[in-house]
Amino acid sequence: MIHAALVNPFDTHVYHMINGLAGHSHLLDDIMIFFAKDALELYACMFIAAWFALPKRDIEQRNALAVAGFSGILALVINVIISHFIWFRPRPFTVFPKGSFTQLITHPADASFPSDHTSGSWGFATGVMGRTPKWISVPFTVLAIIVMIARVFVGVHYPTDVLGGAVIGIIASRVMWLFGRQVMPLTRLVARLFGYGVKAGTAQHDTQHSA
Repeated sequence: MIHAALVNPFDTHVYHMINGLAGHSHLLDDIMIFFAKDALELYACMFIAAWFALPKRDIEQRNALAVAGFSGILALVINVIISHFIWFRPRPFTVFPKGSFTQLITHPADASFPSDHTSGSWGFATGVMGRTPKWISVPFTVLAIIVMIARVFVGVHYPTDVLGGAVIGIIASRVMWLFGRQVMPLTRLVARLFGYGVKAGTAQHDTQHSA
């Protein structure tokens, strides 16, 4: 296993450019702290809202939500393999000299690469991209971009940590969609608990017609 920071001019310049904005505005700091820490919880709320907002008969797009959820999980599994068995990269706040950066949140000095928050976010975002309405896919993608910036802004990741995390999230979603049909039975089972799915929608339609 490799233990090295491998700091490069790109990481150094972009890290200090983005992180240099921290500590000047309490409002901006609070916003970026929120997205850096609580984005995955926000995604959970968005998943739930999208699940219930979709038309009752729409099982395909609910399956897209399920696949996207599994994509985020797979991305995190890939991250564990990389950070525990391939490359341990120290966090920037353990490498850069004190006083040269602003760290807005406390964080364990664990592996910096790849960014878990970014990988999960992009697994979710690319999982729904092109398979759900824009009112779902666009917010998912915008949030993923904000998370990338926020994790550098608060001082806990290098730019290549979040870029690498995004790539892993995209790859994870592509892999999970190879098994999209295998996820469908689980989606149908969960949807049936709420009375959703084609059969439920058809039965409702027939009842309205007979009335």
